[in-house]
Amino acid sequence: MGCNYNWKLKREKKAVLAFEDGTILRGYSIGAEIDKLGEVVFNTGLTGYQEIITDPSYAGQIVTMTYPEIGNTGINKQDFESKGMFLSGLIIHNLNDSSNWRSELSLKDFLIENSIPGIAGIDTRALTEKLRKEGTLKAFIHCSKEDITDEQCIGNAKNWVGLDNQDYASKVTCNEQYNWDDLNLSKSWGICDSLPKIDFNIVAYDFGIKWNILRNFRLHGINVKVVPAQTGADEVLSYKPDGVFLSNGPADPSAVQYAVNSAKELIGKVPIMGICLGHQLLSLACGAKTYRLKFGHHGCNHPVKNLITGKVEITSQNHNYAIDMQSISSTKLEVTHINLNDNTVEGIKHKTEPMFAVQYHPEAAPGPHDPSYLFNQFKELIIKS
Repeated sequence: MGCNYNWKLKREKKAVLAFEDGTILRGYSIGAEIDKLGEVVFNTGLTGYQEIITDPSYAGQIVTMTYPEIGNTGINKQDFESKGMFLSGLIIHNLNDSSNWRSELSLKDFLIENSIPGIAGIDTRALTEKLRKEGTLKAFIHCSKEDITDEQCIGNAKNWVGLDNQDYASKVTCNEQYNWDDLNLSKSWGICDSLPKIDFNIVAYDFGIKWNILRNFRLHGINVKVVPAQTGADEVLSYKPDGVFLSNGPADPSAVQYAVNSAKELIGKVPIMGICLGHQLLSLACGAKTYRLKFGHHGCNHPVKNLITGKVEITSQNHNYAIDMQSISSTKLEVTHINLNDNTVEGIKHKTEPMFAVQYHPEAAPGPHDPSYLFNQFKELIIKS
């Protein structure tokens, strides 16, 4: 199904995608008429573009959807993963009209509403091959009416600082603490008419937290108080939580030193769980090191082996950095999960303290239920502590 206004966009709204290596790709604008800088990454998911573009972990990135037809299902508020969009841009091959009874807004209008540029008409699979071969690249997406030469676009991409050593968690975190139940978003998700009784109360650090994580905690009988990224450990402990959660988030974990320091103070004092960036921050707090992956893991089809049970889980992932396997040997951490594609670290637990974390996203349910046990595992950890 094609988009009935594509011909006009192709003719009238020219757009340029310029890379730091001098590559120029031309397409047409499908979003806000503005220019943005970002790191270009590719996501291999066949569905779920709305969840992807509302994930705060993509802050500072221009996301390429490898699936060629995007826009069919439109946008609806129930499937949001956060309050808005934080990515720098969207790259797709073909924009389609929405044809879904749940759709409330078209993808094009949603991009414009949130001031996010988008470019279509790109051979996204060829671009994905380029990124796999050369690695993640800085780029400049030019969708504004400003007259800029190709050389200027390339120069903008080259001169951008990038995401290394940059704290983006502070850019996407909440401004003040809140209780998840107060937002009344768990019931609206449509999974159940009534929520289970609350068994435990935890505090969750918001480094770019996905709402689906909060929904899953609540559906497992866990009430969540969400706090800003820079909240001190003393303040968190003053709430007397049954456990603490460190969330996912964008960019370089080594740049979020305040969060590493908080994690150091919390380990051993309260049961802790981490996902994605939270997994990296807890590992850093225990003395491990992180490094940048060549092109990152972005998709919902990554096989991960649980080294404790021997089972393989199909997982959803979104990260550009990973834990250095060799650095773990000098810590009190134990590797619990590995990625079967490249043998990177996907999960850890503390050998003596009540703490575990995973690099992937159990709340995204790509398996669809392979990793959902992790939320119960956290409950069991709280009960034992």
